[in-house]
Amino acid sequence: MKKYWPTVRDILIIMLGTLVQAVGLRIFLVPANLASGGVSGISQIINHFTGWPIGLMVFIGNVPLFLLGWRFLGGSKFAIRTAFAIITYSIFVDSLLWLPFFPQNGLTDDLVLNSLYGAVVSGVGYGLVYRGQGTSGGSDILARILVYWRGIPVTQSYLMTDTVVILAAGLVFGWKQALYAIITLYVSGLVVDTTMEGGGTVRTALIITQEPKAVADQILNEMNRGVTMMSVTGGFTGEQRQVLYCVLTRSEVPLLKNIVHEADEKAFMVVGAAHEALGEGFMPFRRD
Repeated sequence: MKKYWPTVRDILIIMLGTLVQAVGLRIFLVPANLASGGVSGISQIINHFTGWPIGLMVFIGNVPLFLLGWRFLGGSKFAIRTAFAIITYSIFVDSLLWLPFFPQNGLTDDLVLNSLYGAVVSGVGYGLVYRGQGTSGGSDILARILVYWRGIPVTQSYLMTDTVVILAAGLVFGWKQALYAIITLYVSGLVVDTTMEGGGTVRTALIITQEPKAVADQILNEMNRGVTMMSVTGGFTGEQRQVLYCVLTRSEVPLLKNIVHEADEKAFMVVGAAHEALGEGFMPFRRD
């Protein structure tokens, strides 16, 4: 069982992610006529004119893309998980309407609330699917095809595919909805990153100082953080210096600044952001 648990865990995460995506679509995006891109947005437009089930249209729209993009999906394991995500998402989108207590007309008529909460809920769903090592099809597959076929960067591929859908939605649902859909698309992308990488963004610090031993000892003793010492050469002066590198939390940055200032007023320090830190003192490694 231990051997198969990572696969089972990923399948459960993908299923949860597609359910969350479907809830966000049905409660916030569809009632507000917000088509934020991809095959789901195209399906909303088709549903508006024909009344055909959105979930069924999502599935039908993804089939040719999936077959066309199989070779670009990172191997059979990744492709199979993507197929599972597409199928479960399509089923959830339509089956949620069968629940007697489900708010088919949404929770609010406020376009701002629908766009923001739709972005957050959908973004969490997408992030969970990605954490399960799958994709949600649609724009994901098409973007990979464009990258391989034309060498277009991934970010531009997503922008191109989703922009076309949003422009089409603007012609159908109105430009006000289209403008809010762009906000939804942007915010959901931020939420996806947070869901995948976690909200506990850590900080990295590079410290160039003439008192490396004193600074390092203070960091080790007062902050209980590890320090890596590296020898470098100044490009302008040609002098040999010691650079200290350490990883810490956001709340520890002020203490680090005080330590460096007290040990060496002429020190130079750069503080950057890192999405994730794994290992001793931070999050443990896990098998993906």
